[in-house]
Amino acid sequence: MVANVETMFYVGQTPWHGLGVKLDSPPTVSEAISKAGLDWGVRLEPLYTSYDALAPARATIRETDGQILGVVGPRYVPTQNAQAFEWFSPFIESGEACFHTAGSLQQGQKIWVLAQINRPNSEIVRGDEVSKFVMLSNSHDGTTAIRVGFTPIRIVCANTLAMAHSSKHSKLIRVRHTQSSVINMEKVRDTMNLVDAEFEATAEQYRFLASRMFNQSDITKYVKTILGVANVQDSEVKTRTRNTMDKIFSMIENERQSLSGVRGTWWAAYNGVNEYLNYEQGRNNDNRMNSLWFGPGVSDNYTALKLAVDLANAA
Repeated sequence: MVANVETMFYVGQTPWHGLGVKLDSPPTVSEAISKAGLDWGVRLEPLYTSYDALAPARATIRETDGQILGVVGPRYVPTQNAQAFEWFSPFIESGEACFHTAGSLQQGQKIWVLAQINRPNSEIVRGDEVSKFVMLSNSHDGTTAIRVGFTPIRIVCANTLAMAHSSKHSKLIRVRHTQSSVINMEKVRDTMNLVDAEFEATAEQYRFLASRMFNQSDITKYVKTILGVANVQDSEVKTRTRNTMDKIFSMIENERQSLSGVRGTWWAAYNGVNEYLNYEQGRNNDNRMNSLWFGPGVSDNYTALKLAVDLANAA
């Protein structure tokens, strides 16, 4: 496996990042943790200098191979991989959801579990649908809390999209690594009762984008703003940035945006930028995956969506 993605599985069609071990059918909870290569635990050990214990810092250690995953504080309590998979048990066993991908990044420092919700897809325009997923992610290096969030994915190009709705239920839910984590995660289950309505509310935002056409001036402003050169004269834009702009413009007009009701709309504009984030930005596929799910790509994606909505409103 390449540097960032250590292990993972996927069900069905190869993901956009092209990584992982393919499964022909969705696994059970017990199968999933094994197929994902996440059937290992984490323990805490004190850190030492050459003279004494370096209190109160401790190291998180992978039990199977002794890999040091991170350095954490005295109140940190590891959330084990098995707990992450068990969180999904009620939804998997009831048939409300099925596992789609799961795996680890950066030699086990970060893990994720992605499940598809078994509800009808949201149709934005005829022939262009968005699937509904829920993702749980966790870090064993102490850098991020447990996060559970709703993740739309556009079928036509398998792009991970941003959630547009502003309700508190659509935002990522952060759970601290303390003894109360399991209790808090139980509360997260209640939020799942609203998940379908949340996706539909977001789909309405997408449909709004598909109902508004852009002009060349606005689309240039959009792309330049996304790239941080909104106030730079075209003649002064650096060659590398100009090449990126041209690449995004071509994605806004490619075959995936040529569906009736999509071409020339702000839905096409947002998806062009989103496709760039999914397929082009960063050094390689696994780097983009890490950025989109754990790093700056998350905010870049949401910024691209929010700006598209704002400009569509002004049109």
